[in-house]
Amino acid sequence: MRSLGKQAAFIVSLFLAGLAGIVHAETIHEERSKYRDITVTQVGERRCLLFNVHRGDRNQTCVMINARERLVFDYTRMSFAGLLLNPDPQRILVIGLGGGSIPLTFSDLFPEATIDIVEIDEAVVNVAEEFFFFEETDTMRVFVDDGRPFIKRAGLRGEKYDYVVLDAFSGDYIPEHMLTREFLEEVRAIMTDDSVLVANTFSTSRLYDHESVTYQRAFGEFFNFKLPSSGNRIIITQLQPLPPRGELVSRAMELNERLRKYDVPLSDYPRRLSTRVDWDMSRRELTDQYSPGNLLRGN
Repeated sequence: MRSLGKQAAFIVSLFLAGLAGIVHAETIHEERSKYRDITVTQVGERRCLLFNVHRGDRNQTCVMINARERLVFDYTRMSFAGLLLNPDPQRILVIGLGGGSIPLTFSDLFPEATIDIVEIDEAVVNVAEEFFFFEETDTMRVFVDDGRPFIKRAGLRGEKYDYVVLDAFSGDYIPEHMLTREFLEEVRAIMTDDSVLVANTFSTSRLYDHESVTYQRAFGEFFNFKLPSSGNRIIITQLQPLPPRGELVSRAMELNERLRKYDVPLSDYPRRLSTRVDWDMSRRELTDQYSPGNLLRGN
């Protein structure tokens, strides 16, 4: 009986150790690119991409090896809430590749759509291809470039996209030059009345008020999408007035089954899309001349 008691205690201790994070992930790849430290880790079937892990940054992308279609993170699933505004995009732009989960899902959902991905770091592209099952196709292309000049040039050429995802993160936060009013005006130039903009930010950022004021000045009203289970917030907006709640619910019902295999609970999203102002309206908008990155560093 004593041996059984010791065995049970050992099993419990292993379980508690796992909860405490004592069971560490295996590092299967690491490198220092031109822009950041890149690490790929794996625990069981879960493989993750991390940037600048020595500074404690979060996973950028995770994939389940035995269930690749399933989207692991809340923010990744939340990025598809823009389909409630445009349910059938045909020209999609994604700024920031990570492990490629978002464009791969779009490609699977809309095989006839053209998908352009902009990633500044070629090393990230290589890691996505080697470890996260990303592969370019005839309709899905990667451009190794800075997202802002890419968008600026596209606007000058008169190119338009009907679904734009801003998901660019450096080791610290969103690059400052892609937070400003001038940048958002450049994004507006590549959108049509039917386009939807989806921007991934953080609800806990010290720039929350500044970001919100900046998007409000550039686009007017926007949907502020947050979940209690996530520190992310997704800004969803378009050039024309936002659709009424009933229209969002109807589209969610139409699309919900198609998104089920990606683990996107679309039918739960309409009630969480809020236009309520929960930020300090007196904060200054971010511009190319006023982009206070020092707020993130606590200075």
